[in-house]
Amino acid sequence: MTTRYQHAVLVDGTGAAPVADAMLVVDDDGRIVHAGPAAGAPPPTPGATTVDLGGRTVLPGFIDAHAHLCMTPGRALLSGLTDDPTVQTFEIAERLRATLHAGVTTLRDLGGIPAGYRTAVERGLIDGPRLQVAVKVISHTGGHADCSLPGGVDAAPHLGEIADTAEEARIATRRVLRAGADVVKVCATGGMGSPHDDPDDEGLTREELRAVVDEAARHRGKPVAVHAQGTAGIRNALQAGVTSIEHGYGMTDELCDLALAQGTFLVPTLSTVFAPLDPDAMAEHHYRKKSRWSGISKENIAHAIRRRVPIALGTDAGVVPHARNLLELSYLVELGMDPLDAITAGTLNAARLLRLDDRLGSLEAGKEADFVVVDGNPVHDIAVLGRPENILLVAQSGVVRKNLL
Repeated sequence: MTTRYQHAVLVDGTGAAPVADAMLVVDDDGRIVHAGPAAGAPPPTPGATTVDLGGRTVLPGFIDAHAHLCMTPGRALLSGLTDDPTVQTFEIAERLRATLHAGVTTLRDLGGIPAGYRTAVERGLIDGPRLQVAVKVISHTGGHADCSLPGGVDAAPHLGEIADTAEEARIATRRVLRAGADVVKVCATGGMGSPHDDPDDEGLTREELRAVVDEAARHRGKPVAVHAQGTAGIRNALQAGVTSIEHGYGMTDELCDLALAQGTFLVPTLSTVFAPLDPDAMAEHHYRKKSRWSGISKENIAHAIRRRVPIALGTDAGVVPHARNLLELSYLVELGMDPLDAITAGTLNAARLLRLDDRLGSLEAGKEADFVVVDGNPVHDIAVLGRPENILLVAQSGVVRKNLL
């Protein structure tokens, strides 16, 4: 049955100006028939349903390109060994539902959950964003994804895949792809939360990164997402030909040039940069590194925004709270991005990164009807999207998953 969503302000995700008095028409296959001025909509078909949006804004469903559903802020590393895995499964299912209700209809999990969650969403066993998964994160011994405790026990065997040579990096890539990974996640630098390293430390070498990229290319051209914070590691990753730089806090003008020349995406995860610093709630090493890098990160990402480096929305949800994903848009705007460009970063640009832009990411005829209805106009006040209570309706492929209208 065709559904006609009328009396809406349309923001289609392409960067085009909002359309007042717009109509979104969705057919019974969950595809968009019309998205534009109401005057240009096709006449209603027999039995069509009409939904009056009352002047609210309709946008594409948002895409978070960097999250960790297995994590929550403040969750101790040891909990990976002590928590009941059955309870963890249901906790992740609840995070999926809450994230979907916050307006995220597609999500890329960059390490920590098996591919079965993707299948469960596809089969309708649980409600959540459609998923792409990395399964595990490839790191070297002592690197960002090495979760070994002082006694040698791996506190998070579900998260890290260790590789210390180019050949081991190639084999590790094969392992995660065998496990069903849609994207290969690898560490080119140290990180903030890991105890063994620093963002300025290099992770896998350029040779090792190239082995990962080459192996991923041999498997239907699978993309490679790289945790890269410090400048040297970002350079290594870009020169290895990766698909996306995750975080990118040490981006320089030279590295912006390289990213622009190669069309490499930057996923800046500003939600972690803008998160409050509380020494009582963080490990000492985490607080020390975050304190040092906060200002540097904002300055460099703001410069990358001015340089028009391709940016896709990603939050690192799990390190920061889940179901607050669209706060990231406000941070992009705070660092100088136009609100329409920020919306595009979370819709069509993110779809391009995930290679889904042929069917998702914008409200255009022929695409799947993933969309959200928000109370307010985010072009005038981007912050309205960051409050889940303002997200009144969420649909995936035309199927309404949340409805507070």
